[in-house]
Amino acid sequence: MNLFNGFNTSASALTANRLRMDVVSSNIANAETTRSELVDGEWQPYKRKVVELQKHSFESQLQSAMGKGNAASEGVKVATIKEDQAPTKPVYNPTHPDANEEGYVEMPNVDMVKEMVDMMSASRSYEANVTALNATKSMYMKALELGK
Repeated sequence: MNLFNGFNTSASALTANRLRMDVVSSNIANAETTRSELVDGEWQPYKRKVVELQKHSFESQLQSAMGKGNAASEGVKVATIKEDQAPTKPVYNPTHPDANEEGYVEMPNVDMVKEMVDMMSASRSYEANVTALNATKSMYMKALELGK
């Protein structure tokens, strides 16, 4: 068992949650962006992005801790950043430059309530991992004091 496993696990979780917060911030910033990418000669609205974290089974973590598995699988990893496949929202606004013949504008599939919940979740996870990191540091400091 590596002495720094606790630090490495917390650090990887901090990195992953920071990326989650960055992606949510990008979604919020682009909630009104109607011209994000050009597809077949037409501008498409921004698509909400979602971070997927890689999950490890309890068994693989246990095997790794016992020295029988792959130690590189410890911690949290970002698997992918995917576009949400939810449909865009048609909004009636005939004066908008991107309105179609009927006066509807395709708006991004960003729901501010979902984004705020995701932001709070990522923020709380980040805070929990900072607490775990500080607890690990405190335990190591106490162990060093005992060794004096």
